[in-house]
Amino acid sequence: MGYYDANYPKKRSNKKGKIFLPVLIGVLLGAFLFAFLLPTFVKYDLLPYEVIVGEKEGSQDRISSDSAIIEKSGENLQNIEVDISTTITDIVADVSPAVVGVVNLQSQSSLFEQTESGEQGTGSGVIYKVDGDRAFVVTNHHVIQSADEVEITFADESRVNAEIRGSDLFTDLAVLELDASYVDKVIELGSSENVNVGEPALAIGNPLGLHLSGSVTQGIISGKRRAIPQDFDLDGRADWQAEVIQTDAAINPGNSGGALINMNGLLIGINSMKIAQSSVEGIGFAIPIDDAIPIIEQLEQEGQVERPYLGVEAYSLNDIAQAEWERSLNLPAEVEAGIYIRSIEPRSPADSAGLEAYDVITALDGQAIQDIIDLRKHLYQNKEVGSNMDITFYRDGEKKSVSIELSSLEY
Repeated sequence: MGYYDANYPKKRSNKKGKIFLPVLIGVLLGAFLFAFLLPTFVKYDLLPYEVIVGEKEGSQDRISSDSAIIEKSGENLQNIEVDISTTITDIVADVSPAVVGVVNLQSQSSLFEQTESGEQGTGSGVIYKVDGDRAFVVTNHHVIQSADEVEITFADESRVNAEIRGSDLFTDLAVLELDASYVDKVIELGSSENVNVGEPALAIGNPLGLHLSGSVTQGIISGKRRAIPQDFDLDGRADWQAEVIQTDAAINPGNSGGALINMNGLLIGINSMKIAQSSVEGIGFAIPIDDAIPIIEQLEQEGQVERPYLGVEAYSLNDIAQAEWERSLNLPAEVEAGIYIRSIEPRSPADSAGLEAYDVITALDGQAIQDIIDLRKHLYQNKEVGSNMDITFYRDGEKKSVSIELSSLEY
């Protein structure tokens, strides 16, 4: 059974009228915003993009990037080169020719007793001077130690023989001499006294052999005047304390003797060593150039460093049990540090002054000393050959003093 309306057909509803009115209002509102508000936004640069009205004559579309600029003119695209050279690349290009490789050659005997030279190690060096037809290179003592011959290598892998002009164990410096005709660049010396912690630094050298010659690493100056113990005879006791610049610029095997330079391209240090432990990264050291220059000049002119000579074999009191201080050395309780003399070299300044084995030295020129390093630093940094030094010491518990005239260090 069907149902239907008695007034069928029904009256149609007016849906178009309901839609048309909101659309009309939206169009009018949009036109108002475009006509009145858009010019205001453009005038005060409130839009996130640039609006160009019309087309200027000769205008071109430009798309820029970090490495290049692409310009559009009609249908043609053209790559425009951009100079991306920096201060660092300019410095490296200028300084690198003055940093060379150093090859340590030592004689070896074969099975049939034939002697031939072989490479025992490689390092780096810095050309710091040309005088007439001779050029001079500074490197580390440990780079050329025990060498029978030394060769200098350049960036093009050419080699030339060099002569060892002089070498010094305590400062780890050596000077080499070669024919100046092979040299194109001499490095400019700076000052290590003026460096600041945190300033950038570059290390240039030949890490891991000559195949990586001219390698550059960048870092900062991490510390000034770091005191690093040195054990030359590998007996577990420090023989010297090197004062060095600390940097986090990578210094790897082969970098030794290379250049540490500042952002002006000036030499501020001679790369020397790093802390080689698996748990340590980014701790390298360089010899300050201000300390190196006097040593370099002596090595160049004299072949060795002349130092005051005392003539004792001595050890720090801390190297023996404290119970022996009173029992064997008969020291009073007020003595807390010093060095004891194991032996005296005949005809040495110490022998001439009457010092004896088992005397305990506690002060030099009125300054208390703690260990053997203090003795060497006072001798080598504060005294000169021929000067007098006042020594305060204990013998069998009795405090004594003597003045000694220092002679030159015997090699």
